[in-house]
Amino acid sequence: MSRIDTDTTVGSPVVASQGRVRFSDVVRAYVALTKPRIIELLLVTTLPPMFMASGGWPDPLLALWTLIGGMFAAGSANVFNCVLDRDIDEKMRRTRRRPMPRHQVGPVAATIFGVVLGVVSILILGFGANWLSAILATTANAFYVFVYTMWLKRRTSQNIVWGGIAGCFPPLIGWTAVADEVALAPILMFVIVFFWTPPHTWAMAFRYREDYAAADVPMLPVVMGPERVAVRILVYSALTVATSILLWPVAETGWFYPAVAAVSGLVFLVEAVALLRRARAGLTDSALKAMRLFHYSNSYIAILFLAMAIDPLLPQA
Repeated sequence: MSRIDTDTTVGSPVVASQGRVRFSDVVRAYVALTKPRIIELLLVTTLPPMFMASGGWPDPLLALWTLIGGMFAAGSANVFNCVLDRDIDEKMRRTRRRPMPRHQVGPVAATIFGVVLGVVSILILGFGANWLSAILATTANAFYVFVYTMWLKRRTSQNIVWGGIAGCFPPLIGWTAVADEVALAPILMFVIVFFWTPPHTWAMAFRYREDYAAADVPMLPVVMGPERVAVRILVYSALTVATSILLWPVAETGWFYPAVAAVSGLVFLVEAVALLRRARAGLTDSALKAMRLFHYSNSYIAILFLAMAIDPLLPQA
């Protein structure tokens, strides 16, 4: 069975053992390094602020360049994360089939790929949108790589709280692409994502607690009991919902956004309370059903930001 191996001197993919590696397999390996699913989520929080900043439909070409630039920026950060965390990924069932643990791409080749994506993202955002958006995207990448991946992730159970700041930048990037300045409304969007990230990530960490423990990554469910983690999830969920409602008067939205924020936020809180009740009942691991909250948190953030995009398009009373 053929696979892609790595030349240890330059880190470039070479054919190992029998047969030939298809070009499509190489492309898929490099695409996988960018973690496309994470990019999708980041783009979901980039485009809606452009609608709010424009007061309606943003310029299509500007939106296109911003999304492409954001895609390359996020992809660059994710590639560096794959390179730096390849030892962790080899130990975790959830990540061991990524390209680096499978030796489909070498560290040097992946690093070069990440640098190229980063440079391209700066140029696309700088010339396609503005240099403020390019600077914000570069700042987010640097924070994700140097602060979260290299410093916080392996050292503290608060890793995702502060390291998650990197994922809060897309609303700022989308807004500044249109307005060329930062305002209170996108800062509140930044804060929404900041408060949303811990319950979203900790819910998933419940499911993969043994994986994180095996890799010596001190995610909160690894170092703290289920009930105490569930309490913190509920607190951060409540802060997320409260901040989402606060955006209504600050951004001066119509009726649609606060209605969606209230209903979707209520469901979010119900799921967080249900998780806490299961934890207090002594349930653990799969019986805790933490992935219910994780999956809904994905839907929640998408619904909330979609409402931000739709609201400016509706007739205002």
